[in-house]
Amino acid sequence: MSENATAKLMGHHLIADEVRRLPPRPGVYRMLNDEGDVLYVGKARSLKSRVSNYATLNGHSNRIARMISETRAMEFVVTDTETEALLLEANLIKQLRPRYNVLLRDDKSFASILVAKDHDFPQILKHRGAQKRPGEYFGPFASAGSVNRGLNTLQKAFLLRSCNDSVFENRERPCLLYQIKRCAAPCTGVVNKDEYAQLVKEATQFLRGGNREVAADLSKEMEQAAEDLEFERAARLRDRIRALAHLQESQGINPGSIDEADVFAVHVNGGQSCVQAFFFRAGQNLGSRAYFPKADKEEEPAAILAAFLAQFYDGRMPPRQIFVSEGFDDQQLLSEALSIKAGRKIEVLNPQRGEKKNLIAHAQMNAREALGRRLADTASQKKLMDALCEALELSGTPTRVECYDNSHIGGTGMVGGMVVAGEEGFERNKYRKFNIKDPKVAAGDDFGAMREVLSRRFSRLVKESSPGQDDWPSLIVIDGGQGQLSAAQTSMEDAGIQVGPDIEGGEIMLVSIAKARREDARGGKTADRSAGAVAEQFFAPGRAPFMLPPRSPVLYYLQRLRDEAHRFAIGAQRAKRQKQMTSNPLDSIEGVGPSRKKALLHHFGSAKGVSRAKPQDLMSVDGISESLAQRIYDHFHPQG
Repeated sequence: MSENATAKLMGHHLIADEVRRLPPRPGVYRMLNDEGDVLYVGKARSLKSRVSNYATLNGHSNRIARMISETRAMEFVVTDTETEALLLEANLIKQLRPRYNVLLRDDKSFASILVAKDHDFPQILKHRGAQKRPGEYFGPFASAGSVNRGLNTLQKAFLLRSCNDSVFENRERPCLLYQIKRCAAPCTGVVNKDEYAQLVKEATQFLRGGNREVAADLSKEMEQAAEDLEFERAARLRDRIRALAHLQESQGINPGSIDEADVFAVHVNGGQSCVQAFFFRAGQNLGSRAYFPKADKEEEPAAILAAFLAQFYDGRMPPRQIFVSEGFDDQQLLSEALSIKAGRKIEVLNPQRGEKKNLIAHAQMNAREALGRRLADTASQKKLMDALCEALELSGTPTRVECYDNSHIGGTGMVGGMVVAGEEGFERNKYRKFNIKDPKVAAGDDFGAMREVLSRRFSRLVKESSPGQDDWPSLIVIDGGQGQLSAAQTSMEDAGIQVGPDIEGGEIMLVSIAKARREDARGGKTADRSAGAVAEQFFAPGRAPFMLPPRSPVLYYLQRLRDEAHRFAIGAQRAKRQKQMTSNPLDSIEGVGPSRKKALLHHFGSAKGVSRAKPQDLMSVDGISESLAQRIYDHFHPQG
């Protein structure tokens, strides 16, 4: 068949043509639509056999039939084993997020506790992301809150420092944490290196699961201190033992036969699914979390769970055992793939009796309840979005709402914030912040900042996507009055966006919300005249300013959107300011890395001391050459 003829094929005809050239080997296949977007990623023990199943017209579910009909091209990667194909498939699904695959949503990294070992006096801290810093990592914890609570109690029990190295090196007297008995103050020599090393040893032993041994040793020490009449030391040991007991009691459900395992249970109802996860490490329950993967309503629970697990452990180190509520076809294959990845034996098991079966049942009950709450919230949200459509006179129900606000302090450090809400409520993983970069935007210029934020947002959106896709909003809400609305409308229209209420026809509705002026609130028919009520006025292109009934759920929803955008923008601005406040001037000097920076701070006491030093004084520090000394001096004393 000619190349032109092949290019015109589509659907099952194209797939049948591709099958003729496929080898009977393991691999991964991708189905693409006419715009080049990936519709589906799959793996196969034999590419030829697996893909040939799509070449027929009959025997497919509605979802698969739609996918086949939209297919305009296919891509293939041959692998040596089916295990490699499984790992590659999970990685591609997470990267490409194809429309017809089961997708793991809200996939942010878990927090861990790190006992850093790159200093003579190790620091204990919360850690996210790649585990590159030398030390011991303990986790994963199901939420940042559980890590913070754990760290708080561990500080009480083991008195390890939480300050960073720069603060540690420059302390002259113990800080407040020492005063409230949460740090041993190694920074000022209250404990020596050997005594602190013993505290670190006890903490790591406890985190590895040796809680009984640690508690027993502390009890013996306390009794010995009491016998030696060292009552203050005995009281300190007593407080540490109490903190340990509190930490153990707060672990919740904690089966005695499970040392290191993850537990997953899936529940499907109403076209939605929930996977409930429990995490156990060192014999302790580190918390639980509910996930709601995106899956077609025709998918079986076992298939949803299998796809979820492959993506969940892409980029995460698995525990020795993984317990699942549903057995699935690729269970042994997943065990082999994770074993290769971890470099040790990993078991994926479906318990049928005993304590582990009871734990699965407990997880399944949690999944059922979590999904029930979500379905109730979704039904309420659907009614709310329908009411929003009616109140704003839209042609259809909005599926994605974006709300924007700006924040600054005295006109400086301006930051724009975008929050996103959909049919299931706020979608926090899609929030975005924008640092205002345009030098033409004057300090405190809210209109200019709004123009820049929306110009950047929609210029990129038009370049990377097309109308109707998931990342295109139906409704834009702006915090402000007519001025902010005009600035937003200009930016959107300059980017080629049609603004209007016909969202089914490809337009994007734009509305701004502002506190009503006193005379507007007093004269408006819908204004609430009750004490303490705050009236809101709305502005939309081509429409006179209007107000919503004071007890309208739509009014409350739009206020929540505005308040969430305000909260997010303020948080982003504060984080930016905090980063600027804690940054060290030495960080921006080329050639001054961590070791030279540390040497300079040790020698001169502070960055301010370095800034006052002359080149010959700087050269007296180890590692500072004549040219580097001159560069440091010039950085703090620019010419002209």
